[in-house]
Amino acid sequence: MRSFLASSIGVAAVAALALPMAATAPVAASPAVAPPATAELAGSTQSLPMAPLPGQDRAAGDASQEGLAQREVRPFSLVGVVWDNAEDELHGSVQVRTRARAAGTWSAWQDLETHNHDHGADPGTAEAAGPLHGSTAPLWVGDSDAVEARVRAEDAEGEPLPRGLRLDLVDPGADPAEGDADDSGRALREPDVLPALDSTASRVEAAGTSRAVEAAGASGAVEAAGASGAEAARPYVGARPRIITRKGWGADERLRERGFVYTNSVKVAFVHHTASGNGYSCAQAPSVLRSIYRYHVKSSGWRDIGYNFAVDKCGNIYEGRAGGVAKAVMGAHTLGFNTNSTGIAVLGTYSNTNPSAAALKAVEQLAAWKLGLYGVNPAGKSTLVSGGGNRYKKGRSVRFNAIAGHRDGFATDCPGARLYGRLGSARTTAAHFQGRR
Repeated sequence: MRSFLASSIGVAAVAALALPMAATAPVAASPAVAPPATAELAGSTQSLPMAPLPGQDRAAGDASQEGLAQREVRPFSLVGVVWDNAEDELHGSVQVRTRARAAGTWSAWQDLETHNHDHGADPGTAEAAGPLHGSTAPLWVGDSDAVEARVRAEDAEGEPLPRGLRLDLVDPGADPAEGDADDSGRALREPDVLPALDSTASRVEAAGTSRAVEAAGASGAVEAAGASGAEAARPYVGARPRIITRKGWGADERLRERGFVYTNSVKVAFVHHTASGNGYSCAQAPSVLRSIYRYHVKSSGWRDIGYNFAVDKCGNIYEGRAGGVAKAVMGAHTLGFNTNSTGIAVLGTYSNTNPSAAALKAVEQLAAWKLGLYGVNPAGKSTLVSGGGNRYKKGRSVRFNAIAGHRDGFATDCPGARLYGRLGSARTTAAHFQGRR
């Protein structure tokens, strides 16, 4: 695995780079300049329409089973099922099997998580007004060249399958340094990272953040922390962990929308799992992230990847949605509660599998730093106002743990029972990382 940059950054430079954009409501910043489109976009998406299985006739009102017959395709590594209307739910099961490109062997049938409506842009936002599509959670299958799929409704006499079902196959493209090597084969370019900062530098970073929040009138930062006057005078901020930037994992900035949307503060860190399976190596994590990014933008229709951060099983932390890792960037991770929150996704599926100790530590360190920038105690509670969802009506004020699971804000299994069960200890440890007792 390629080594990451380890140089340090001066405290003054850190404070300047980290200063969030002040805002009194979610607003779009000035458009960022996208790189010139001088080359073909990295990666690709194949979209294959599904058809009624033998004996099914959608035109006659029989739409309980659809699928895709075994087919050879261009190489891909991630698969998901997409449909026309994002408001439609897929009440049923989705299974795929794929053929490994190298070995030529077929996998067993694998399930895709169908209840993905809980991710997405908040209702009424500009992002939600776009041409969004319904989608399952994507599944990482590795380098493959053939596929077969089947979709079955829960009840043949109940809810029909959504219209426009299709199978999207994503090729993540090459890693950033591939094809760029010297004569010895050594990569000439290392992945870009934000190196770790100690707690002193992080407190300077937080001081700049606090001034920007106060200027925006966001007094809730101190309330959310439950901080006393002494605590406010001495900010509790965890050391910033090393973060692999979007450039580091190979995000093609031409895929996303150019502008950024910011909110007032970051009061809650919602923890997710990607439900994309655990069959990836840590060296493949950037490819998994590029695939999810493309799937969120090209298949689901979001403006960028939905999560603000991602963490792999080896504890590497990745910048997610663009706009600045220290800023209050609005994501599309917890439908109804994307305002004044941040989304941290652990790559994998943790319904029946325990998250690694390295991944948990990364979540704790990241939450300690990110929440600390906004004066929030990870072991405390914060109040958010619902933007609308299946658990809390729009406009309702909801009290959350500062480190919450996705299921706390929306009726969903995410982040998986095994990961959700570790969030209590994560709150305590993150508070310790901030220097609290």
